[in-house]
Amino acid sequence: MPEHHVDPVQLGAYFALIEVSGLLRHAIEQQLREAGDLTFVQFQVLMRLGQSPTGSHRMTDLADAVVYSRSGLTYQAGRLEEAGLITRSPSPDDERSTTATITDAGRALIARVLPGHEEVVSGMLFEPLSQDDARTLARLLTPVRDHMRSTPPRSATSRRRRGGS
Repeated sequence: MPEHHVDPVQLGAYFALIEVSGLLRHAIEQQLREAGDLTFVQFQVLMRLGQSPTGSHRMTDLADAVVYSRSGLTYQAGRLEEAGLITRSPSPDDERSTTATITDAGRALIARVLPGHEEVVSGMLFEPLSQDDARTLARLLTPVRDHMRSTPPRSATSRRRRGGS
C-alpha cells in the first residue's frame, strides 16, 4: 500500500475545512432545533423527500444519500413518522424494503424552517465569498465528494470481507 503524506498546505486546507464544516453544522443544527425541533439528519430526509418528484424514496437510498447508518436513519424516520411528517410503507417494487413519503405537514415544516436555514448558510458560508469564489468552491468540492462517494464505506467493505471468500 502506498504511503500518503499530507504536506503543510494540505494540512492547513484540511483543518480549515473541518473547522468550517463543524462551525456551520453547529449553527445549522441550532437553527433547525429552534425553528422546527428537527435534527440535521431529519431535515436532510425531509428535504430529499420534498425535492423528489414522487415525494418518496427508499429508506436504503436515503441512508446512502444522507451518509447515515441504516439503523440510525430508521430511528430518525420513526421520530418523523410519529410527528406526522412522513409515512413509511413497504416499497411497491420490493416489499423487503421500505419507502418513506413526505406528508403535507412535512412540506409545511420545511417551508417554515427553510428561510432561516438559508439565512444561516448564506450569512456564515457565503457572506465572505464572491459569486466567483462560490463557483470555485463548488468546482473544488464536487470532485472530492464524488471521489469519496465512489469508494464503498468502511462498514460495507468490512461486512463483505467478514461474510465470505
